[in-house]
Amino acid sequence: MSIKTEISSIQEWLPYQSICNNGIIKLKNSTYIKIIKVIPINFNLKSELEKQSILNSYKIFLKTCGFNIQILIQSKKEDLSKQVSKVKENQKKESEELKIISENYINYIKELNERNNSSSKNFYILIKKDVLINSVEKVVIDELNDNYLKIKECLSRCGNVVTDINQKKEVEKIIRSFF
Repeated sequence: MSIKTEISSIQEWLPYQSICNNGIIKLKNSTYIKIIKVIPINFNLKSELEKQSILNSYKIFLKTCGFNIQILIQSKKEDLSKQVSKVKENQKKESEELKIISENYINYIKELNERNNSSSKNFYILIKKDVLINSVEKVVIDELNDNYLKIKECLSRCGNVVTDINQKKEVEKIIRSFF
């Protein structure tokens, strides 16, 4: 007696039906999602006056969003293997003194990374639009793009860099990065 194991693709498992060429995701329940990447400012480095201005702009952003959004923060532990391998590659060409310095440097960055638990963060805003039964896809996409422009305008006033994820490959890469 054999047990049959069914192997599903990730596309079958995830709730999305397709990714349009403009980067908008169509879910199986006919909901559409647009992904926006935000590169934030360092709030702690701002003066009190700048902080107050940023907070006011952020309040305007929240009031402007009369539509469904979700904010995602993705933390990834820093992978220093590429940097370490470059240093090791360069060590082969160096004198004995420089090899010792390079080895000390490798140990230092590894220790620093472990101690500080270094990580990088990606910030995303997802805009969601539920589709009514007789809605035209182009109208839904136009509305998502209008909402993106509202968000971009408000968050740019705060000093953030806001990027439209509008390429199918970029969206696929982001989706895969969460798994």
